[in-house]
Amino acid sequence: MEKLTADYKQNIELLDRTLRVDENFDLIRRRLPIGQTEVTLYYIDGFIKDETMQKLMQYFITLPDAGNDAHDFAQRHVPYVEVDVTDSFQTVLTMVLSGAAAMIGERFGAQAIIIDARTYPARQTQEPESDRVMRGSKDGFVETLIFNTALIRRRLRDPRLVMQYKNLGGSSRTDVVLCYLDGVADPKYVRHLSELLDRIRPSSITLGEQSLAETLIRRRWYNPFPKIRTTERPDAAAAQLIEGSVLILCDTSPHVMILPTSILDFLQETDDYYLPPLTGSYLRILRLLVCIASVLLTPSWYLLLRYQDYAPAWLSFALPATTGELPILLQLFLAELAIDVLSLASMNTPNMLANSLSVISGLILGDFAVMIGWLSPDVILYMAIVSIGGFSQQNVELSYAFKFMRVILLAFTGIAGIWGYLAGIILIPLLLCTNRTVNGDFSYLAPLIPFRPRALRRLLFRMPKYDLAPPSGKKE
Repeated sequence: MEKLTADYKQNIELLDRTLRVDENFDLIRRRLPIGQTEVTLYYIDGFIKDETMQKLMQYFITLPDAGNDAHDFAQRHVPYVEVDVTDSFQTVLTMVLSGAAAMIGERFGAQAIIIDARTYPARQTQEPESDRVMRGSKDGFVETLIFNTALIRRRLRDPRLVMQYKNLGGSSRTDVVLCYLDGVADPKYVRHLSELLDRIRPSSITLGEQSLAETLIRRRWYNPFPKIRTTERPDAAAAQLIEGSVLILCDTSPHVMILPTSILDFLQETDDYYLPPLTGSYLRILRLLVCIASVLLTPSWYLLLRYQDYAPAWLSFALPATTGELPILLQLFLAELAIDVLSLASMNTPNMLANSLSVISGLILGDFAVMIGWLSPDVILYMAIVSIGGFSQQNVELSYAFKFMRVILLAFTGIAGIWGYLAGIILIPLLLCTNRTVNGDFSYLAPLIPFRPRALRRLLFRMPKYDLAPPSGKKE
């Protein structure tokens, strides 16, 4: 059924049956007399502002009549900031399940009044654990959509800022917001995203932005490079809007999606802009070098061991004195697995036992592994270096992409030697070029492909505030 009927009792029976009022203890149906007529309120306990609804109900029962229709009653007798009138049964259902209150009346005909007096359980805005800064603001996005939009509007008091609301349907009926700065963002790309969000029909978006990303991008799951960049910082999100990016905010998720996405955008971090340009540029270049080293270090070292007869004398320090009982290649794979197992263990370890885990893991991967001959000291050293390099990258998905590239490069080198190494080196840019994102006409390798030197310079170096340029992927 798409529309409400003019029969008050039929509407009540339909809502009672659809919302399962008699089966759900937290779904409240409240009948109120207004003069010689009656109205019925539907809302969910825990989502509604109790004090507000109590005052509204006290006011309603003192009214002499309910007016002529829903529009008349809403205008004259509903003293609240967010009130709407609808004749859509689906809208009534969605709003009640989202936390608003719906009012059906005998004189309202085939219409209902929506009173958006909802509130959600929410934590305080605090600095994100995954994106800390030494200087700057310490607030972060939370799981409540309206709080997140307010955090952005606090920083951008610009009438061109557009917050376009959408509901994706499905079991979760998740609310999302398409956010952009009109006149700054590419209008063609904004239309592309808006149409894409209108077109998708997800079964549910219960896991926030990750579920939405997998719904938007359904192909090439085997490519490990991140498809979408996210942030938990309102200051970073506001800065991206000024540069022409488009944001997608998803209810129940503290991560905001930044589109379009370029692989070189991951070189930037918020702390770069809270430090002087020289320091920010140094950190950015260092981050780039560490990322490259984390991919190439162990495969290059293993290649050197395979062809040590051709190694120059100045690289003799890199040749291990003892190789251990197991083959070096197997040792490297075991160390990769051991580091991931320790990462999983650390996430599931209570804080009071974290120190014990660190001591045990250090003994297992250090002294004991070397003493019994499982691992060479050189393997432990190089794997420790690449592990630290992985932690220097803020984006976890990109860190794992580098890890997968390193493992593939090791495997290719172990199978085919120098030719396998070269094949792995070629595979990495190939995967970057073919990575499918929600970029529309923008390249994942922009501004490298197509080549725009000014935009590339501003990505590689932290430029002063007065010399900002359009972001990668945007026209200069």
